Amino acid sequence: MLTALTRVFGMHNLAMAEDVVQDAFCRALDVWKHRGMPENPSAWLMMTAKNRALDILRRERTARTFAPELGRLLESEWTVAPMVEELFAANAIKDDLLRMMFSCCNPRLPEEAQIALILNILCGFSVDEIAGAYVSTHAAFEKRITRAKKVLATSKRLFDLTADSEFSERLPSVHRALYLLFNEGYHGASAETVVRQELCRESMRLISVLVEHPLGATPTTYALAALTSLHAARLPGRVDTFGNLHALIDQDRSRWDRTMIAEGMQFLEASASGTDVSEYHIEAAIASHHARAVHWQDTDWEAIVSLYDTLLSMRPSPIVALNRAIAIAQHTGPERGIAEVLAIEDRDRLAAYPFYFATLGELERRCGRLDAARVHFRKALELARNSMERRFLEQRIAAS
Repeated sequence: MLTALTRVFGMHNLAMAEDVVQDAFCRALDVWKHRGMPENPSAWLMMTAKNRALDILRRERTARTFAPELGRLLESEWTVAPMVEELFAANAIKDDLLRMMFSCCNPRLPEEAQIALILNILCGFSVDEIAGAYVSTHAAFEKRITRAKKVLATSKRLFDLTADSEFSERLPSVHRALYLLFNEGYHGASAETVVRQELCRESMRLISVLVEHPLGATPTTYALAALTSLHAARLPGRVDTFGNLHALIDQDRSRWDRTMIAEGMQFLEASASGTDVSEYHIEAAIASHHARAVHWQDTDWEAIVSLYDTLLSMRPSPIVALNRAIAIAQHTGPERGIAEVLAIEDRDRLAAYPFYFATLGELERRCGRLDAARVHFRKALELARNSMERRFLEQRIAAS
């Protein structure tokens, strides 16, 4: 809805487009409460937004400027309705979705602000979710998003997808936003659930749109597609039918989606067509080792540790270092794993991350130090962000 409305109104009227989207949702809450949910809720919302856009164009077209590339088509009663209808067509929306993603990656903005815009405008992330993804504060990101929207509004047109050099320049930020979107769905900070499959699906859908574009089908895009496919294939094993979260070691691998794993492997092969090696190549390679292992004990932990070493040199972060420490613990034992966890640079940034303490608890448990394990698990439980994490940690405490 937002991409189509922005194409109609122009980027300088982004706030108006956002208001129309909110109006459509408010209208749905009011109407559906009395009439019930329609058979196709998405189509209903699209139709509502489209009709509202037409109302605004007819009422304000003499007093306000809209999308300049549409020119006089929006000024004539004979052409305005067909034009809006055309802009809300599926193919037009797919193109405009890409254009909006790349518009958000304005070089006048720092990369963090570009990604925050994509997550907020296109993916519906709240400020808290974006701040959580960056291990930052609500206030800091609220200011960044507000400033970034003001910069975005200075441009009247959506990004031109045929501009090769600008496309390449902005592509890394698009990749990063889609990566964070998937991560938030796979193991994010939601207060409701640890797994949000709708966010994973949305990320994969947007990546597929990128793959289908001639300029977007780069080795790095294929690597990102491989990574998300291989991780998504494991989703059926992460949570059981009762909503309980399972660690990788405890997952029933027969529930993993083998078709999706095969697709991920094909994407990974396609990602090797160039000379560039991105962080997504490395993460996808790690995921492929897990996907190939029929049983937990078949996992090639030595190869995974080596890949984490490479990833840490490319993208230093306490989360990557924590995952590396876990892999080292699997390869050489829990004592070494604990030492690696305690040696993480900037580990104070993990102070609010429940699985930092859960990792220490699990490694202490494997060392036989159950009292120490319970202390860490209880600290992790205090930081748990939803009921699934709480149940998982309560089970770990009970098992210690």
